Amino acid sequence: MPNRNKELEKEVMAWVEAVMGQKLPPGSFEDVFKDGVVLCNLINKIQPNSVKKIQTSGGSFKLMENIQRFQEAIKKYGVPHEEIFQTADLFERRNIPQVVLCLYSLGRITQKHPEYNGPSLGPKMADENKRDWDEDQQRQLRDGQIGLQMGQNKGASQSGMGSLNNTRHM
Repeated sequence: MPNRNKELEKEVMAWVEAVMGQKLPPGSFEDVFKDGVVLCNLINKIQPNSVKKIQTSGGSFKLMENIQRFQEAIKKYGVPHEEIFQTADLFERRNIPQVVLCLYSLGRITQKHPEYNGPSLGPKMADENKRDWDEDQQRQLRDGQIGLQMGQNKGASQSGMGSLNNTRHM
């Protein structure tokens, strides 16, 4: 089980408070998020009406439904599947670092949604740098006529290079 990063947990909780516009209830990270209510309210704040029904009371099964609804909503919102925690990770405190990663990822993904203007989390995400190659360029690339760097390296060789990139002439 990965070690917990208390600083990252605090950063995520501060972001959740900033998005919600209110203080979180007191308690440890896992206690604040365990019943899924805060998580559902969070995604509804980011993307209104993502979770239609939030259970605020009831047994474990009812509260676990909150977590599952949150997971479905963030999947639709664009959080990568592999970054979404399992219900037991949070509810049974099996893997809190995965929960932190998931919320961090959600905070990052908000940057990809122009309709969202609240606080985001983490470094700015890179925009996709899509290249449109015409058929001639694709053929040249396949045939090795264009290097991937698109530069000219004709005549370049590794002669003069020793082990570990140390030149032989010292």
